[in-house]
Amino acid sequence: MSATMRAVVIDAPGGPDALQVRQVARPQAAPGEILIKVEAFGLNRSELHFRSGVAYSGSFPRIPGIEAVGLVAEAPNGEFPIGTQVAALMGGMGREFDGGYAEYVVVPAPIVVPFTSTLAWEILGAIPEMLQTAAGSLRVGLQAVDGQSILIRGGTSSVGLALAILGSLRGMTVFSTTRNPARRELLKAAGVDHVIIDDGAVHDAVRAIAREGVDGAVELVGTNVMRDTLRSVRAGGTVCFTGMLSDEWTIPDFYPMDWLPNGVRLTAYSGDAADLTPSELQGFIDAIADGRAKAPIGRVYRLDEIVQAHRDMENGVAGGKLVVLTS
Repeated sequence: MSATMRAVVIDAPGGPDALQVRQVARPQAAPGEILIKVEAFGLNRSELHFRSGVAYSGSFPRIPGIEAVGLVAEAPNGEFPIGTQVAALMGGMGREFDGGYAEYVVVPAPIVVPFTSTLAWEILGAIPEMLQTAAGSLRVGLQAVDGQSILIRGGTSSVGLALAILGSLRGMTVFSTTRNPARRELLKAAGVDHVIIDDGAVHDAVRAIAREGVDGAVELVGTNVMRDTLRSVRAGGTVCFTGMLSDEWTIPDFYPMDWLPNGVRLTAYSGDAADLTPSELQGFIDAIADGRAKAPIGRVYRLDEIVQAHRDMENGVAGGKLVVLTS
């Protein structure tokens, strides 16, 4: 193993060009840590927030990246055999300590999730954080029941597509929004039953199909459309606030009696590595492998293309997950 590695380093907040690929010292794992040879990592909007300096946590200089997949290279306490396929995510990764935008990463053992698969690394790299967020939104945020109806606001995002896939696997009736009619087939391929073209107000279109409203909704766009999303849900249903694609995070002069329809519940979800179990990760991987699900990959890049990858993420040019291969 070489004493150095290639990694993406950011010295201070800035635009995509602030991300620089450098040769740096390869880290070593201490007891309780795992050194992972990174094969691929997915891009996440929270990394854009960190890079641009609007994230609520983190320090510079830093190797960013809140997730990665690869092979165990060192495990001083023997938590995993060398060569085990693993995912690592969250837990301060890429903010409080160096993250997955590198050929190797050292992480605390508790945020490592093992799996086995023969799928390509670009497929595996798309899954961990996307799946954790989507599955947690259904399980915790909505407490969804198989066969219910669900609205996904921001459906062509990676989490939105993962929600559609999970909903379809659970026999749910899936409504999903997009502002771009050309992405209708992308949503249909993910298992969406009803594509709603989002002009800023979708509740009438939803209720034209589900007269009383849907059982639940996951808000991925932000507070600027959440009031309309709330109006799409039936009394007794739930809206889970999970994402902020619009980068609008707060509600000025929030008045609950005016915002919340009678009987509609509002929750939120933001999980961590402990919220993605090995069985849940393995089950989703197996569903892709046997054709019951399709990995919602937007584009695949090499490490040297990280600046372009961030530009594409910022501009929303690809529907689905953006994935970077390290070799």
